[in-house]
Amino acid sequence: MLGAVAITSTASKGVLGESAIDYLSSSGAEHVLLDTTISTSSTKVAKSPSPLKLPPGPYLATSSGNAISFSTIYRLYSDDHDNFLYGSYEPNDGTGIYTALDHRFPGSVFATIPVPSRLYSLYDTRPFAGFRVGVKDLFDMKGLKTSGGSLAWQSIVDPANATAPALQQIIELGGVLVGKTKPAQFASAADPWSWEDFHYPFNPRGDGYLSCSASSSGSACAVAAYDWLDYAIGTDTGESMRRPAAVSGIYGQRPSQGIISLENVLPLGFATDTAGVFARDPHSWARFAKHWYAPSLHQSSDITGLSPLSVPDNKHYPKTILYPTDYLPLNNSAAQELLDYFIGNMSSLFGMRVKHFDFTSTVQNSSVSTQAVINLTDLAIHLGTVNTLPAWKVIGSRLVSTWAARYGGRFPPIEAEFRAGWATYDETINTMQAYNASLIAKRDAVDWYEKNLQYSTNESCSESVMIYDIGTGGLPSYREEDLNAGPNATLLAVPSPRAVLPASGICTIFACADFTVPIGQVPYLSQVTFVEEMVPVTVNLVVKRECDFVLYNMIEELADVGVLKAVKTGRTAF
Repeated sequence: MLGAVAITSTASKGVLGESAIDYLSSSGAEHVLLDTTISTSSTKVAKSPSPLKLPPGPYLATSSGNAISFSTIYRLYSDDHDNFLYGSYEPNDGTGIYTALDHRFPGSVFATIPVPSRLYSLYDTRPFAGFRVGVKDLFDMKGLKTSGGSLAWQSIVDPANATAPALQQIIELGGVLVGKTKPAQFASAADPWSWEDFHYPFNPRGDGYLSCSASSSGSACAVAAYDWLDYAIGTDTGESMRRPAAVSGIYGQRPSQGIISLENVLPLGFATDTAGVFARDPHSWARFAKHWYAPSLHQSSDITGLSPLSVPDNKHYPKTILYPTDYLPLNNSAAQELLDYFIGNMSSLFGMRVKHFDFTSTVQNSSVSTQAVINLTDLAIHLGTVNTLPAWKVIGSRLVSTWAARYGGRFPPIEAEFRAGWATYDETINTMQAYNASLIAKRDAVDWYEKNLQYSTNESCSESVMIYDIGTGGLPSYREEDLNAGPNATLLAVPSPRAVLPASGICTIFACADFTVPIGQVPYLSQVTFVEEMVPVTVNLVVKRECDFVLYNMIEELADVGVLKAVKTGRTAF
């Protein structure tokens, strides 16, 4: 029922008359507010003293004397999968300050998320107009505390005084930030059963008891769960966009190193952190990313330790599909059939050849003047150094010292992923000199990689696209540890016995772009529901640094011919 209708002279395309008022009255409108004058005898019509500069949509109108004010209305959705810390809204008062919504429906333990009507963006031509976006709670939103998944950290920090530039870009393009999603504490790779401060998010796929993976788990599983959420933002240092996307059967990426600002974002490693977006539709995912990763937001070489980015947007596609035999085939033969079918379609569509090779031996047996450049064991150690100092400098040092000062020398209550390392952190060992040396080693490794393994030619931005699986290989991975025992389930991040480096670490070291895309689903017998359920199957596509937009163009063409498809929310992706 329409309680009241406000009609603006700028929004009205025709001529308002008595018949229009009669129609609104018959529809139940008790009051009609106009900012123009019409001839009518209706007592329901009131004239606004000034023009109504309002976009279309529902509003709450309040009057005081001769003044009438309008407030945006939000529909509240229950976060039934426990993916959010809380919902948030920005009251459009020009301050850009967000407010956390502390509300639950009667009898519910879940947060409610305020979502504005899409009518508000009906005539908004900006590319993100009306998009509802969830935000991993590592990013600052003005007015809100950034918890990093830690109650201890949340208790010592003030509300953010600015919104992270990466998020501000979304806002300026028309997007709406609807709430903070749950991260693993300080972007760790903690297993579901290791979470302590906050309850672990629920994955809607299959039996509802599958893992959401680690750091960006809340963002990924929210996109897989809720039709009312269009996108969610996450970060990736070691795996935290790609693996959550894999287990929830959606699109997610680790972009080229340095493509997006991480100012006002809690760090793990300055030179290895990246940010990505989760989505259900390949076309909208590519469109979002291309607008979001603007050159004005590229990171400087001082942060990445790498050359400045120049990201082409063309169709200079790879000629070769690299199939690493030390990471493939998949664990489940039914899932491998889906992968083979995908490879066949991709190679046919783009005229690509498939090259089987052993990644580990190819790298380690290369002839280079400095063997350390391609020693994967040493590079993994350097990676640990690069990923240790920033988090300690920004978070650990402040948290440990502040907590000790407040609570009689006590160490702060944090989860096991960081507890031992920060309790014994030695700044005489973990020096800036050691950090810079590891950064140089990483840069040298990237230079080697881009000359010898994934390189540019006159015809291709990246001569090859490498495929692998960061997910489960078509097996369920449960949020309950004991259910992962046996041959018909798997833990996450199980290392390949034939490889030195986890596949997820390739682009963390070599700075390449690594995208997770869903290609199907396979059945499994659930150890929770004891009936057959479906688990997503995904593949990872890897190209040389800077070739992200070329890969998005490939993905859109794969979607155009039906090789890649939009996924659904809920138990099944397809």
